[in-house]
Amino acid sequence: MTENPISNVTTLAFDIFGTVLDLAGSLVPPASRFLADHGAGIGGEAFWAQWRARQRIEQYQDNILMLGHSGYLETCRRAFVYTLQSNEVEFKHDDVRDFMAAYQQLVPYEDAIQGLRRLASRFKLVALSNGEQVYLEHLANNQIQVDFDAVISVEHAGVFKPHPAVYRTAARMLQLEPGQIMMVAAHSFDILGARACGFRGAYVDRYNLPLEDAAQPSDLNVRDFIELSDRLLSKG
Repeated sequence: MTENPISNVTTLAFDIFGTVLDLAGSLVPPASRFLADHGAGIGGEAFWAQWRARQRIEQYQDNILMLGHSGYLETCRRAFVYTLQSNEVEFKHDDVRDFMAAYQQLVPYEDAIQGLRRLASRFKLVALSNGEQVYLEHLANNQIQVDFDAVISVEHAGVFKPHPAVYRTAARMLQLEPGQIMMVAAHSFDILGARACGFRGAYVDRYNLPLEDAAQPSDLNVRDFIELSDRLLSKG
């Protein structure tokens, strides 16, 4: 009988932005107000789609150009400015600085909170995120309010996900074999990077998006954290 590939998992590593925290729900309302105040011809939802895509490009560029981890908040700010400029929205940089305070008030998905609390009964919980260490600790303590066993920023690896150094650094810091860790993310690139480094993977399909056609697919595909906890607590 073939062994269940997730039977050795002791630790769940969670992506934070967009998986645990509701970025669109948190940022579209203040972005809509910003755009209205600046006479923009684009609405908050459409702007968010462009802005979110640009954030990824900013982070990938840092990796490709070997610039290191310039900071999650900084790449979000650069992406915000780029998207404003591409939509010909006039602004002052002080306005952007003030807007970025919205990132301190990000709110979690309710199912994520419920699932995390359930999963803590069996697994160690780790936040593994592109965010800065101090910023992640703020979010974990004040916004998510779940006791993670560890909070690990990609700052320790010096690159953004999905660079292999992120997952290898996390495994080393946790003193675990990669196969003992399952990466949980609503972004398929995170699952791709983790699985390539020997992690197990659970894809939370919040956004009805396909996974990459990868040689090492996710072990679990679930709709939300409720289904995730149901599956994992029943041994997959």
